[in-house]
Amino acid sequence: MMIKKPSVYFISAGSAEGFSPLNAFDHALLTAGVGDTNLVRLSSILPTQMERVEPFPLPYGALVPVAYAQMGSSTPGETISAAVAIALPADPKFPGLIMEHHDSAPLSEVEAYVREQARQGMVYRGRELKEIISVGAEHVVDKHGSAFACVVLWDEVPQLS
Repeated sequence: MMIKKPSVYFISAGSAEGFSPLNAFDHALLTAGVGDTNLVRLSSILPTQMERVEPFPLPYGALVPVAYAQMGSSTPGETISAAVAIALPADPKFPGLIMEHHDSAPLSEVEAYVREQARQGMVYRGRELKEIISVGAEHVVDKHGSAFACVVLWDEVPQLS
């Protein structure tokens, strides 16, 4: 089986409580719009010639290529956050770079850190930066909480019937 190169991507995030740590993670996936799929975790390269689109419903049970950050906790009152950032190069012949970060910290701190990771990754590559896109989720834990952020790669946007 040959895997087709994706042509579109979207970013999303969510957070939630759950009966258990795993249920909290599952609930956060649902709030981010990827909960009824099978996530296939990627390393951190955004292929060339990708179009950013708004999140759309994915087919139930689909194998979904995704780069993600996730933070879970069972410490009541703890603030947890997860964020992803995409560094897009000025020259479109080069791929973008996806970075992920999670921590027991406010989203503002986690997102600032992941954006700097993305910037540094482009510096290491010697590539001029066009822009950085980021998204994240923050959650204050009641019993079992999860924060999740992702970049989903897909082959095409489904046509609405």
